[in-house]
Amino acid sequence: MFKRFATLRGFSLLAGLLLATACTATSSNEPAPYTEGTEYVTIPAPAHRYSDEGKVEVVEVFSYGCIHCAHFAPIAEQMRKQLPPGVVFKLVPAAFNDQWVPFARAFYAARKLGVLEQTHLAIFDAKFNQHYPLSTLDELADFYASHGVKRDDFMRVASSDEVTAQIRKDAALVQQWQVDGTPTIIVNGKYRSASIKTLDQLSALTQWLAKRELAGK
Repeated sequence: MFKRFATLRGFSLLAGLLLATACTATSSNEPAPYTEGTEYVTIPAPAHRYSDEGKVEVVEVFSYGCIHCAHFAPIAEQMRKQLPPGVVFKLVPAAFNDQWVPFARAFYAARKLGVLEQTHLAIFDAKFNQHYPLSTLDELADFYASHGVKRDDFMRVASSDEVTAQIRKDAALVQQWQVDGTPTIIVNGKYRSASIKTLDQLSALTQWLAKRELAGK
């Protein structure tokens, strides 16, 4: 069982960052396909959302350093396309340890520079299928340079105070959500995926929770 895909190695980021876890909504007469406390859990109130867009929010907490996230990435992309109107999908990079901080920096740099969509799946492929060395910020800068990003621009944005502040904010939110592994799904800041057997089940659970929230159940 994929209860914890990539385990948290101690939530030291807040102290150490500066040194550098398809189903339709059922009717009242149908049994729920997933059980609270097993496949998902309710996050203790108050609920904390990632954004204020006014839509039902699905967040994947992930890392480019997580092989299970690499396996889930194409599934998540299909899931995103299948979510109904009124549901928004967000990615939040986890920085559970110093080794994962460069990946979080790379994510926000790619988003700021407008290349996230074209590089998100590509970086997983390069790291886990082609086995490129992609661990340090320098190595990641080389990867993005191969996708048309000026290396100096990448390093400037990835190392900026703005990105540092965002990663710190993410770390606090991920801790509030009690995420201890990746990939983890958070729906509306209220529900967290838990004991999932397969990545396809994670996708189906996400869609079920999102549609239930959309229906106001």
